Amino acid sequence: MKKYIGLFIVSFVLFATSCDERFQEVNTDPNRPGPDVFDPNLLLPTASYGYGNLTTGYTGAILFQSMWIQALASTSTGGANYYSNGDKYVISGSTVSYIQNAWITGFETASRINQLQRLAQERNLTNLNAVGGIFKVNTLSFLADIYGDIPFSEALRAEEGIMQPGYDSQEEAYIGMLNLLAESVDALSPSGDAILNDIIYDGDIEKWRRFGNSLMLKMALRLVNVDPTLAQTWAQRAISGGVFSSPDDDALVPSDEANGYSNTSANALNVPDDIYEVRWSEKMIDFLQSSNDPRLAVVAEVPPAGLAANRNGVVVGNNDPAVQIGLPNGFDLAGGDFDITTHPDFPGATGSGGDVALIGAYSRPTGIYRDRNAPVFVLTYAEVQLLLADAAARGLISGSAADYYRNGVEAAMISLGKFGGATISASAAASYAAANPLDVSTTEASLQMINEQIWATTSMFANFVEAWNNWKRSGYPELTPVNFPGNFASGQIPRRQPFPASETGVNEEARDNAIARMGGDTWLTRIWWDGGN
Repeated sequence: MKKYIGLFIVSFVLFATSCDERFQEVNTDPNRPGPDVFDPNLLLPTASYGYGNLTTGYTGAILFQSMWIQALASTSTGGANYYSNGDKYVISGSTVSYIQNAWITGFETASRINQLQRLAQERNLTNLNAVGGIFKVNTLSFLADIYGDIPFSEALRAEEGIMQPGYDSQEEAYIGMLNLLAESVDALSPSGDAILNDIIYDGDIEKWRRFGNSLMLKMALRLVNVDPTLAQTWAQRAISGGVFSSPDDDALVPSDEANGYSNTSANALNVPDDIYEVRWSEKMIDFLQSSNDPRLAVVAEVPPAGLAANRNGVVVGNNDPAVQIGLPNGFDLAGGDFDITTHPDFPGATGSGGDVALIGAYSRPTGIYRDRNAPVFVLTYAEVQLLLADAAARGLISGSAADYYRNGVEAAMISLGKFGGATISASAAASYAAANPLDVSTTEASLQMINEQIWATTSMFANFVEAWNNWKRSGYPELTPVNFPGNFASGQIPRRQPFPASETGVNEEARDNAIARMGGDTWLTRIWWDGGN
């Protein structure tokens, strides 16, 4: 990571004209190359890390979606009251900022990719341009799934004079992105230019092809509730082109704390208040315990007794599956009706005197989630196999939903080890999958089991926005909303983030047109493809 991202510390130089024919020659800094010599491959790691930041940390994932879909829970009291945004759908002091973080980071990343593509086209670097197209779709589709309508066809065209791009409807944007994705995948060629400085696939063109097709599959299945025929068409096209074939194809963005490129979810979860107050939910722990899932011992621990230990991310807790307890969503430590200590299943405070931990012996994420060098999971073979199981159960593609499901479960356990902590052996993963086969008694039973597994798997990969999006699409798992006093979602689980306040006065007319088309700009306004529950 260091050798690639470090190379990006360069600038473009604009040269003034002069009567002296040698003015440009003698006044050009040879250490600050212009666009005629700058290698656009140097932009790829920066764009990759930008996407990683988009999907993690305080861009929304930890504060919003992780708790909206009840993978994590928090008492959100005291220093960490900002978690009230997620666990209880209550505004905190920085909510307005949190809403726009994904928008700003996403379009900054897409702009960087656009710059990469422009330079690649000038150099006739066909493969690099194609990789840029794939990653641009990956980035902009992420934004569309959060906000709904976004600038797409007119986006990133400031150099052409388009300073206030119109918002495309999400339907139009999705069709445009799928077409761009197909075009980009088709343009990849093993005999073309080498992809350099690639921190995801180290220049492997075939893996980029499989990533593009796997992204196409994921986007295709977003459409099952609004246009199942179109969903089938794109899913089959993705499969025919070749999707991920093993966990070796997992798309991960590495982190590099020493050089300033930390995993931003880990940055958040290293804050003492976050260490203390962020716990696995009752929903997640119960799900894992119900089938003796071996991932439980890898992801969850009960910290030692006392406030100091509960606020210390270095202290290792007890990871025995038998002692794990999930924190119910929607409670606090404020002494009122929603105080967790009044819950009938409250396990009791730990420690004593000035070292008492009032939150009790609830399970927190293990140290793998506090490792600032942990990779960011973008898309995995496990998720792709589970999506194939969903498509097969719906009759959109051929193949055995049960086989795809088994492959996905096994891969989910194996890929969890890529965080860098404890691992689950292939034999243990296979034994678990064999003991917990897909329920094929009815289509709905299959879909429920498949999509509950997608929820659990993506959440344990810390890909909380994906878990939320798939919940919106599928309706699984079935979640009971929290109705905390003063919440901003009418006691319902949020389905989108409102447009950022930063668009006011900058691109207000285009934003207002999008709001009118979508039917509102609230936390509950449904985006185009959202019809799962």
